[in-house]
Amino acid sequence: MKKFVPVKPSIYGENRESLLTALKRGGHPAFRADQILSWLYKKRVRDWNEMSNIPKSLREWLAEQWTLLPLERILCKNSSDVTDKMLFALEDHSLIETVLIRAPQIGVGQEKARHTVCVSIQVGCAYGCRFCASGLAGFKRNLSTAEVIAQLIQICHLEDEQTVRADKDYPSFDNIVFMGMGEPLANFDTLVRALEILNADWGFGFGARRITVSTSGLAPQIRQLADEAVPVRLAISLHGATDEVREQIMPINRKYPLAELLPAARYFTEQNKRMITLEFILIEDLNDSLEQAAALAEIARDLHAHVNCIPYNTVQGLPWKRPSMKRQEAFVRVLRKRGVSVTIRREKGHDIEAACGQLRLQTEKERGTLVSVE
Repeated sequence: MKKFVPVKPSIYGENRESLLTALKRGGHPAFRADQILSWLYKKRVRDWNEMSNIPKSLREWLAEQWTLLPLERILCKNSSDVTDKMLFALEDHSLIETVLIRAPQIGVGQEKARHTVCVSIQVGCAYGCRFCASGLAGFKRNLSTAEVIAQLIQICHLEDEQTVRADKDYPSFDNIVFMGMGEPLANFDTLVRALEILNADWGFGFGARRITVSTSGLAPQIRQLADEAVPVRLAISLHGATDEVREQIMPINRKYPLAELLPAARYFTEQNKRMITLEFILIEDLNDSLEQAAALAEIARDLHAHVNCIPYNTVQGLPWKRPSMKRQEAFVRVLRKRGVSVTIRREKGHDIEAACGQLRLQTEKERGTLVSVE
């Protein structure tokens, strides 16, 4: 895999320490670092010249060293259920997706809705989960830290324009999930640096307990993440409660079967003292049996985990179907009777094809640029 090197890096890939080092090397005073970071993350400027308390000479130097946003919003689809899906073009013309889900709170207006951002961390995906559109065109490359952070800046820009809720001193969202295109733990260094920027006071100042990292089950990296300084939440895409069933859905299970994955999950829980989530997409006649429900209940109880059941969201080109509502409810009943904390997530954004990778796949087909890169 050839690594993409931009013509000029984006400043959103820098942390406070690296920015201080660069300023010192350029002969600029250190106190300017915090001013610059405030303009980036609190005021969310779109142009260097908006940094009104920064001298012109320093603004010109910044523009020589870095670009601002390393991606461009080329499409935004709005769903009837207040889900927005954005398609971004990167400098190398690759396409990625970011989804904003607004969940209205009972008894309050839309401006008080809970906003969750679903972030991508790779272009495509190499793990080939059988239900997912992200991997249908293969894996192209990892995203840089700046390309991850810039998705959230773009969400802030969108919300700053559209809602009275937006507060320039605070991000325009309540939760972040690394659950978009790509496997976060396969781009580990980028993930960790992005988490630092999200959590730091000089960055977004975003609480770790409101950040969720979702993984297909890379057991060694789950342990590694458990030892990091930012104690985020963890969601594991289980989708099968036995190796036999899981391997039909999750090819990664051949490398990291349940006998390796579940102890890693337990280690994460012990280190972070937080309940993990087991994601379980319900697919008709594949993993929706009551036997699978019973096996899943045993796993969840052992890990003290929450289970999130997700009726399958149809993806063009894939053969799977979602179970009937009656079968979904029977599956969930088995879990609840065994004392498992469980929710069943009703789909969001079906009318705009909001499942991971669908919009990118459709756009590349229309452009005739769909190329599988392994």
